[in-house]
Amino acid sequence: MRRIALLSTLLVLPLLAPFGTAHADSASAFEGAVQPMATGEDVYHHVCQSCHMPDGKGAVGAGAQFPALAGNAKLQVSAYPIYVIMNGYGGMPWFSEMLTDQQIANVVAYIRTHFGNNYTDPVTPAEVTPQRPAIPPKEIY
Repeated sequence: MRRIALLSTLLVLPLLAPFGTAHADSASAFEGAVQPMATGEDVYHHVCQSCHMPDGKGAVGAGAQFPALAGNAKLQVSAYPIYVIMNGYGGMPWFSEMLTDQQIANVVAYIRTHFGNNYTDPVTPAEVTPQRPAIPPKEIY
C-alpha cells in the first residue's frame, strides 16, 4: 500500500512541474507554490497537518484515527517521534525515504514545542541518523 502511495506521488509530480516554474514576466497564481521545507513548521504544514490537523489535535472518521500531537506525553522523549516518523506506525506511512535527518529533527522539535507541548530540549540530526532504517537492496527482476 505504501509503495502504491509513493508511486502515485511520483506519477503526479511531473504533471505539477509546470506550475512550480515562475516566469519573470508572469503573475502566475502558482508562483512560488513549490517551496523547500527548511523549518519544522514547514515540514509539519506540508507533510503532517493533513492527518494530525493544523491544531495538532488529530482526527477521527471514515474508519481512521489520527492521533493528537497536542498535549501528547509520548513526545516527552524525542526518540519516539523520530522512530515513528522514520518507520511509520499503524496507518502512518514511513517518511525515512522522503525527509532528511535535518527535516526530521526540525519537525520533531516543532511538534515537541507546539500544540501545548513544552519539551524544549534540542533535537539534532545526530539523534535521527542512528534510527534511519537500512535501505533494502533493490529487487532485480
